[in-house]
Amino acid sequence: MGKLALAAKITHVPSMYISEFPGPRQGFRQAAIDGHIEISKRCRELGVDTIVVFDTHWLVNAGYHINCGPHFKGLYTSNELPHFISNMPYEFPGNPELGKILAAECNRMGVETMAHDATTLAPEYGTLVPMRYMNQDQHFKVVSVSSLCTSHYLNDSARLGWAMRKAVEEHYDGTVAFLASGSLSHRFAQNGQAPEFATRIWSPFLETLDQRVIQMWQNGEWQDFCAMLPEYAAKGHGEGFMHDTAKLLGALGWSNYDGQVEVLTPYFAASGTGQINAIFPVTAQDGSAIPAPSASQPASVPSTSRL
Repeated sequence: MGKLALAAKITHVPSMYISEFPGPRQGFRQAAIDGHIEISKRCRELGVDTIVVFDTHWLVNAGYHINCGPHFKGLYTSNELPHFISNMPYEFPGNPELGKILAAECNRMGVETMAHDATTLAPEYGTLVPMRYMNQDQHFKVVSVSSLCTSHYLNDSARLGWAMRKAVEEHYDGTVAFLASGSLSHRFAQNGQAPEFATRIWSPFLETLDQRVIQMWQNGEWQDFCAMLPEYAAKGHGEGFMHDTAKLLGALGWSNYDGQVEVLTPYFAASGTGQINAIFPVTAQDGSAIPAPSASQPASVPSTSRL
């Protein structure tokens, strides 16, 4: 019925918002903003009606959750970086129908997921920053998915991604984009050193690790990348434990994925962290490589170290 038309790994650094305003940082993140604008352009060309964002700023401690309210509007101030994002206005339509369809298929595939359509819960800035540059005219409906998952297995996130693709293709009458909103390495500069690291990665090890990962993505080395993702998430300080990336790769077929990534915004540093905007071409997949549900696994297994 429906179609997953576009998939991407995207940045949401708050310095994008700062770069809009007069001052020493004006224009500082224009390349990242331009990457978002290009993704928006491609979504429009592909007929996308709804953008689903895997948001690594939405923390959850149990279950997977979908924010699919009918409409979102407000002023947002970041609780962690209120000096970067303060009173940022936002407004866009939601998609309760799609949110419920996504949750139903996830549950059918053994991943406990709840859709919240009658809620006062506002999106986090992993959703709000990208929508500022992709959706200012409210062209797209938006659904946000919790992806800072503190007590979850990465293989369940991969399975959730595949379930959401199946839900779109088999039960939704429309065209959808999936965005994994989170960084590569995510080791913030130590307190007091953020200005010094505004354009530097925290360590040579993390920069080398990120660059090798990008090379793997561009070469299509998905078997190796999926095998190393748990360790990369841990040793690379992955944002949200890289559950957004697991969901994105799950939607694309996991280790059987055969696409080669197109980098829109080249790798850049932000306060010590590694960032990118990159398109993951959607290819035909049968889901045969998707991990089994992990509900029966022992609780002692660390959430980011098993697939």
